[in-house]
Formats: sequence, C-alpha cells, structure tokens
Amino acid sequence: MTLRSVLIANRGEIAVRIIRAAKALGLRTVLAHSIADKESLAAQLADETVEIGPPAAKKSYLNIEAVVNAAKSAKVDAVHPGYGFLAENAEFAEAVTAAGIVFVGPSAEAIRLLGDKVMARQVAALAGVPTVPGSDGRVTDLDAAITIANSIGYPVMIKAAAGGGGRGIRIVGDAEEFARQFPQASSEAAAAFGDGGLYIEKVIERARHVEVQILGDGHDVVHCYERECSLQRRRQKVWEEAPAVGLPDDVRQRLCASAVALGRAVGYSGAGTVEYLYDDATSAFYFIEVNTRIQVEHPVTEMITGIDLVQEMLTIAGGARLSVAQDDIRIQGHAIECRIKAEDPHKGFMPAPGTIERLVVPDGEGIRFDTLLFEGYAVPPFYDSLLGKLIVRGADRADCLARLRTALDGLVITGIPTTIPLHAALARDASVADGRTHTRFLEPWLETDFAQLARAREDA
Repeated sequence: MTLRSVLIANRGEIAVRIIRAAKALGLRTVLAHSIADKESLAAQLADETVEIGPPAAKKSYLNIEAVVNAAKSAKVDAVHPGYGFLAENAEFAEAVTAAGIVFVGPSAEAIRLLGDKVMARQVAALAGVPTVPGSDGRVTDLDAAITIANSIGYPVMIKAAAGGGGRGIRIVGDAEEFARQFPQASSEAAAAFGDGGLYIEKVIERARHVEVQILGDGHDVVHCYERECSLQRRRQKVWEEAPAVGLPDDVRQRLCASAVALGRAVGYSGAGTVEYLYDDATSAFYFIEVNTRIQVEHPVTEMITGIDLVQEMLTIAGGARLSVAQDDIRIQGHAIECRIKAEDPHKGFMPAPGTIERLVVPDGEGIRFDTLLFEGYAVPPFYDSLLGKLIVRGADRADCLARLRTALDGLVITGIPTTIPLHAALARDASVADGRTHTRFLEPWLETDFAQLARAREDA
C-alpha cells in the first residue's frame, strides 16, 4: 500500500473508527473538524487536527473548499469521507482527486451513477438485478405519473431521484392523494437535494429491508453477506443485524450474487452497500439503491466475517487488491447493532444534547461499543444525535439476543436521556425474538407496546 497519511473528513463515532483503523495500518491521521468538535474524542485521538469552520455543517463538514484546503495544508495522501456529509458527493470526490489526493471510496463517476436512484435502477436492471415495479425513469409530468401509478397499483411511493437515507419519500394510497402529493414532492426534493426529479415505485407490503455489503478493488468484487435493517422509525434505521433473520440459503446466494454483479457492472472500488426489499410471502427481493460509502451498520458485518471493512477501504485506496477471496468469507455466528442516540424515546424522541456525567461500557467476549463519548463530554446540538453503537455477537441469534440484553443492562450513560430503554425493550420483545418484524413494524409498536411499558414505569 502506498498511503502514509489520511485526512478524516467527518466527525463523531465514525471519525473515531477511521482513526483507529488507520493507526492500526501505521498511517498518520489528520482530523478535519469544526469549532464545535475541537475537544472531541476524535480530535484527541488523531495525530493532527485542522479546523475547517464554525459549527454549522454547511460551513464546515459540507464545505468542499475548506476540506480540500485542509487536506492540502496537512499534506496527506488520502481523504476518507466516512458516512453522511460529503461521503456520497461526486463533486467532492472530484475535487479531492483534482488536488492530487486519493479519495477513499469509489470514483466520482460511480458515485454519480449510483447516487442517482433512477440511473441506479437502470444499471441494476441491465446487470440482471430484480427491481421494484416502478417508472422506467424520471417522471416530471403529473398526468403521465398518475398513469404509471395506476398501472402499478396503489399504494405507491413517490421518491426523490437524488434522495437517500430514507429521505425524500412519500407513500400515497390513491390517485387523488397522488395528484396532491406529486408537485409537493418535486418542490421539496428540489429544496432538499437541489434536484426535483422524481420516480415512482410500488410499495411492497410488510417488506423487510435487507442489504448486501460489497467490497471492490476496481478489478474484482466480493460480498460479505447480508444485513437486515427492518426496524426503522421514520425510515431511519434503529437496529441492524447480520445475517438476515431466517433468510433461505438459496435466496441468500441469489441476493449476494446480484449485489456482486451490480458492483462488477460499474467496476466498483471500496466498500458499498446494495439495498433491497425482501418479500417474505414470495421470497422475492427487489433492488432499492446503492450506498457508495461505509455504512453506519458496518460493524455487524465485521463481527460475523472477521473482516475490517475500514482497513480494507484504506488498503484498496492505496493501490492494493482485495485481501480476501469470496471463498474465504464465511458467516460466523450472529451479530446485532443498536444505535444509541441522544434522544428521549419517552418524549417523542426529542433530541437531548448535554454533558455526559457517567459512562460505563460493558465488557466481555463478542461485545463492541463504537462511540464518540467520554465522561465530561458535552454533546453538541448541531449534528446528528448518534452517540454510539452497541454491537454484540453470539453463537446464533438466540444467544446473541441473550447477550445483547445483558450488555444493554450494563451500558450506563447518564447526564442526558438516551435510546437505551428503547433497545432494552426491543431485545425482550417476543415479535423481535421470533423474527416477525418488517419495515412498518416499529412505529405502531412504539405507540402500543413501548407506550404501555412507559406507563407501567411511571405507575411504578
């Protein structure tokens, strides 16, 4: 590998994760940080730091010029974007490359191609990957859109072509509602993503969200099996696990092979995730999108395969070929990740920034806590509320759930409310234990089962 140094263009737990992976490879680490993150754990761990702007993300972490200038001034060989912020921004990847610095991830061309949901669907279809019934491309005319929606059958989703992370999606149940929502969706997409393009997709009832981790070096692509992310609130993932619950072996083989075929079709380099909807009733799966970056939930894949995905990204960016062949990658046990956030689940998930008074992390085999926290740390109000991720591995899913319950009981964060009580309740829920969940499971559960638990706690 030719890299000797890397700038981390991110913050929080993923910045900490990248710094540790880079140091394990012997790389000099430089953190680009906002004023608000000057005293962060990532800043303490990095070999060097460069301040890139005020707390507002658009003036710091989303400021391409500031980040590229920081990389130049630090004289680094590479830039790792993490996830979020500029991680899937093709213009950023181009700017980094134009500065003579390696971008740790796929090419700008691949980001642009796969980042546009309509184009990605077309690439997937050409690669033989099943896609959800929907429009063949972008739809701008309302009458044409209604015709397509009627032919697909309601309910349908109106989706922003440039959206991502569960944003820019509207579910409509009939033509009248569609006619009201379509122009509003276009306006909101233009405001949020700078692109008002829309496409239409059939809603798969009681679908499960399954995704495949791929790794490519520009020459070959392998998969690291699948994850399940069906427990979602407002289309944002809350709990992830690997492998997917009860997925038949033949379906797993076809699912993973389709993700590899898509990666090979674009000459993919780096870590990426191909996302699908899976229909339990028919055992059919349908392509949704590709995330051209490391995912928040990557640790569960690392736990069951033993592959350090971040280190693999860095070595590939440094010119190395994949360190593993497909036949070398095996599933070992089961892993679950809980996203611990600075939110109060008993008060509508209200964000709760503040100072961490006490932090106790459970110890033991198969337990990992990726976090940005330390005692005395003041959680800033400017960014995403993710505090860390508790990841637990067991011999099988039942063992993993038992270990998770114990680990959640042992995880102590005081000073601010967190979502630990939510995960503790989920880990003890019968439907979760039996694998009877889907992408629409969590929100009704919060209004019934979790609300009842909250009332019982107040009565006690």
